[in-house]
Amino acid sequence: MNNKEVLAKNLKIKVSQIEAVLKLLEEGATIPFIARYRKEVTGSLDEEQIRAIEKEYTYLENLLKRKEDVIRLIEEKEMMTDELRSSILACEKLADVEDLYRPFKEKKKTKASEAIKMGLEPLAKKIMSFPTNGSIETLASGFECGVEKATEGAKYIIAEWISDNAYYRKYIKKEIWNNGSIESKIKKNATDEKKVYQMYYEFSEPIKYAKHYRVLAMNRGEKEGVLNISLNFDKEKILEYLKNKIIKNTASFVVPLVEEAIIDSLKRLIYPSVEREIRADLTTHAENKAIVTFQDNLENLLMTKPVKEKVVLGFDPAFRTGCKLAVLNPYGGVLEIATIYPHEPKNEKEKSKEILTNLIKKYGVQIIAIGNGTASRESEAFVAESIKGSNVLYNLVSEAGASVYSASPLAIKEFPDLTVEKRSAISIGRRVQDPLSELVKIDPKSIGVGEYQHDVNQKELGEALSFTVSKIVNEIGVNINTASASILSYIYG
Repeated sequence: MNNKEVLAKNLKIKVSQIEAVLKLLEEGATIPFIARYRKEVTGSLDEEQIRAIEKEYTYLENLLKRKEDVIRLIEEKEMMTDELRSSILACEKLADVEDLYRPFKEKKKTKASEAIKMGLEPLAKKIMSFPTNGSIETLASGFECGVEKATEGAKYIIAEWISDNAYYRKYIKKEIWNNGSIESKIKKNATDEKKVYQMYYEFSEPIKYAKHYRVLAMNRGEKEGVLNISLNFDKEKILEYLKNKIIKNTASFVVPLVEEAIIDSLKRLIYPSVEREIRADLTTHAENKAIVTFQDNLENLLMTKPVKEKVVLGFDPAFRTGCKLAVLNPYGGVLEIATIYPHEPKNEKEKSKEILTNLIKKYGVQIIAIGNGTASRESEAFVAESIKGSNVLYNLVSEAGASVYSASPLAIKEFPDLTVEKRSAISIGRRVQDPLSELVKIDPKSIGVGEYQHDVNQKELGEALSFTVSKIVNEIGVNINTASASILSYIYG
């Protein structure tokens, strides 16, 4: 089965659809463009399906290339067998390919490689034949380094052979993943003044059921030097499994020595490596889940229903520097800017109320959009009191990213004569009138609708969020007569 057939089976679509999408992508067509304007070619695949095709096909192509490279490298050593080739070609993950290639890799200096240089490989092979006649002393005699060093070196070689066995590693990784737990403890003398990681001071959760947000939290706590993270699993069960697989003759006098080699292999070589792989897998899964959550939240925000044909007053709350007001016409045009000081330290409540009510009457303001940042509760109470008895409505608006936009080159170009805070008030008001058109001006990562966004792969997060914005913009469409350059940059075709 070729990669296209594998992908078609995994995604439950036709090979012809896969081929059509890949051809369009190769020609330079973007995913939203294909989804919107090439439905007849792809069989009406949506953006998510097309993106999955692009991502999964790239992985399968990289996997195939690595398989070919590994097969070539092993063939160059003249160590390829039909069984090994079949095993490599059957791998579905890059990690499995690497496990099969491990015994053939050019190794750095190791205890085993040093022992091989000393000519101890024949002794290791004799030990692994599990002889019944003789003794370790007679078996290891004749080596210049002496019996003790010879047997020690042979054990290192056997330990590396065990570690290099892909099938043992696969079993061990599966056993730890399915039956082990991830645990966290507070580090000795660690500083966590705000008790951010308090729930993880003594925490344990099954690996296969580990929640993505907890994995990311533990990772951050470990990175900040607060937590120690470890994997807990049944080491006796794994040890017994290897003994049963490796020890062919329990009556042999070499059994204790081989058991020591197995324990050494597990402790020194296998467990550190497999635990790193499992931690990496947990992190990758957690990051992917966090990115999907971010995408979903961003999509819901961008899909917020706009309030059309209303005069809106954007209200950016603050204490010391005053609240900035921006009155906007129904199309987002700025009618007037003002600053009031209804809160501490100035407490000019009556004067502020007068300015606000005058603006409402002068322009026929219908909605007041209050940013939900610092002083938002106090500002909400002030606005509610000021408009009591009138038909004016108000609502709290997320101002996440408003400050980022306000200080951006785009905002400076749009409002060169205004301060950052006044631009922010305009952005808050426009988020009610047309959320999509306003939010596309901001880097999606700055909108703040995700979790642990700084702990995930930034490149993948950026690509995923950019894809989400493009998808929504093209799904909703724009008014070409009033659309800004920012939103038009997301339109394809």
